[in-house]
Amino acid sequence: MRTGPAPGTDPAPRRRKHWSGRANPLAGLGSVLWLAVVVVPVYAMISASLTHQSEALGHNALKPPSHPTLDNYDTVLHNGFGHLLWNTVLAATAVVAIVLVLCVPLSYVAVRTRSIWSGAAFRLFLLGVAIPAQAVVVPLYLMIAKLDLYDSLLAIILPTAAFAMPVSVLILTGTLRDISEDLYEAMALDGASPTRMLFQLVVPLAKGGISTVVVYAALQAWNGLLFPLIFTQSDGPRVLTLGLFNYVSEFGVNIPALLASVVLSGVPIFVVYLVARRALVGGLMGVGGK
Repeated sequence: MRTGPAPGTDPAPRRRKHWSGRANPLAGLGSVLWLAVVVVPVYAMISASLTHQSEALGHNALKPPSHPTLDNYDTVLHNGFGHLLWNTVLAATAVVAIVLVLCVPLSYVAVRTRSIWSGAAFRLFLLGVAIPAQAVVVPLYLMIAKLDLYDSLLAIILPTAAFAMPVSVLILTGTLRDISEDLYEAMALDGASPTRMLFQLVVPLAKGGISTVVVYAALQAWNGLLFPLIFTQSDGPRVLTLGLFNYVSEFGVNIPALLASVVLSGVPIFVVYLVARRALVGGLMGVGGK
C-alpha cells in the first residue's frame, strides 16, 4: 500500500534556482558612463596624435583623422625619446626596489611586534601621508645640493621613493594582517626565525599587496614632474615628463607630437599593469594575503 510522506517531513527535494543577484540598471548605467569618461579622452588623444600639425587646432577631437599619419611618432622617436625612456625606466625600477626593500620588512615588524614603541613609530611614519611634496620642496632642494646630488637621477629617485613609502607601508600592513596567526605559530614550532618567516611565509602570501605597491611606486616615479623639474637641469637626467616640454616653444605647441609622446610614454606602464592586474585588484580589495 502506498503512503504519503510522514507529517512534518519535507516531500521530494525541489530544485531551487539560485540567483547571483538582482539586475541593477543604475549600476550598469554608471559603469557605461565611467567607461565613456575613460575611453573617450584616450580615443581623442590617439586620434589627435595621428593628425597633421596644420589641422590639429581645427580638428574635431571625436572625428577620425581624414589623413592619418605616423610622422608625429617618427618625430618623437627621433627626438631623444629613447634616452628619456631609459632614464624613466631606471628611475622607476630604482624607486620600486628601494620601496620594496624597506617597506616589506618595516610592515612585517609593525604587524608582528606588539609594543608601544612599534605602534608609535608606525603612526609617526604614516604622518608622511599627510605631508605634500610641495610643502617640503625647498628643504629637499637644500639637502640634495648639500649631498652633491643635484642634476642627477638620484635626485629624482630618493625623494620619490621617500614619498611613496608611507602609502606603501599602509597597503602592506593591511595585507600582512590578513595572514593567519596559525601559520606564524606553525613556523615558530618548526624553529623558523623571523627572517625565515619573512621570506618563506610573508612574501609568498603577500603577493597581492606587493604587486599593488610595485604598481603604485612605479606610477609615482613614471608620472612624477615636481622632483625632475626642480632637482635636474641638464639633458642627461631628463625623464619622460620633462621631455614633453620639447614640443612646447615660445611661438606655439606641436600638439600632435606632444600627444604622440604621451601615448608612447603610457605604453610601458600599461604593460606593467596588464601583467600585475590580477594581483593588483586582489591587493586593493584587501584579500592579497589570503
